Amino acid sequence: MLINAQLPITPSTERFLQLWEERYKPDFSSLSLTDPLCYGNLLTAASPEGRALTAAKFQDNLIDINCQMAGIQAQSLYAYISNILDLKEARRITKFAFDVYKHLLEIYQQPCLSEVSPTTRLSIAAGNTEDNSLKLWGIPPVEQLASALAPVLLELQEQHVASKDWRTLGFVTTQLNFTNKFIQSKLTEIEKALFSPYLKFVEEQVALPWERVCAAAAKHELDSPALQLVEKLLPNAEEIAQVVYQRLVDILPDHCSRRGKLTDLGITHSCLRDLNMFQAYLWLCLLEESMEPVEKELVTLCVMVMPSVNVKWEMTEKWCQVLTNEILRRLTSQQQQMLLPYTQGMQKAFYDRRKSFGCDEEAAMNRGY
Repeated sequence: MLINAQLPITPSTERFLQLWEERYKPDFSSLSLTDPLCYGNLLTAASPEGRALTAAKFQDNLIDINCQMAGIQAQSLYAYISNILDLKEARRITKFAFDVYKHLLEIYQQPCLSEVSPTTRLSIAAGNTEDNSLKLWGIPPVEQLASALAPVLLELQEQHVASKDWRTLGFVTTQLNFTNKFIQSKLTEIEKALFSPYLKFVEEQVALPWERVCAAAAKHELDSPALQLVEKLLPNAEEIAQVVYQRLVDILPDHCSRRGKLTDLGITHSCLRDLNMFQAYLWLCLLEESMEPVEKELVTLCVMVMPSVNVKWEMTEKWCQVLTNEILRRLTSQQQQMLLPYTQGMQKAFYDRRKSFGCDEEAAMNRGY
């Protein structure tokens, strides 16, 4: 759930903003950048004129159609819940989703390429040179992107909170995910590389509290053990999510939610995003020295959404176990002791709400609780 966070400028927050920013660097691995024609097309697409041409593909009516189609798909996922989202509500919420993407395209056309030589830019795009600045490819600093999109994203979220059933809050990421897929289907591979970071940011910003993690870092000095622990693992969030997801696939090969099996492409995307979300909430709890973000936000959201899409508590239980085990495996014994109250707290928070998932208490007790 998106909550506005004030970002005080301290050495700790600046370091964490760099880590957050890393998530949205363009991925050029699918492009043949050694081909002069391909690289020339990349520079053209990244120019203000090229960005305008990309945005022109999504005139207001096309974005509107995409958002409506995404809304219909997402609505169908929840349609079996009586009166969860009527057609009038769906159309109203779709209008606010349309505003998000319209604003996003406006932002996409604003930045210009930084003054870096073509040789240096090619080297960085090919992965041969490190650079922490999104400005290299015309992407605003992550805190500016967050600030620019916050008003429209908060408005979209508010439409779900104000709906007849608060469970529709889980509909936000589903709608954004479907809309992102529709938009990407209209892009060339070069345009995808340049625009996908914006789409990823939009989807993550309403679900993953990275901005609040950065704000919580301000409470710690650079030599804080808690800060150093998070700094060690946050850059590996995607890798951790991939490892945990694969283990869940191996452990639960027959698991099937209302959307499909774990190995279905759309489910894979959602699982990886949500595994990142669980990590972000864990780091937020550690830095704030409180389990409230997990207990009052993460668990509550899961209770609203997961039973509705036929994800049982047993799946969430296994999910937490595999994730926390993988995280602890990467830490020193001293760091493990520091984090253990929070990993155990996360598991306990879900266990305490097991009845909300329709879990049989006696069966849960028999598993060792």
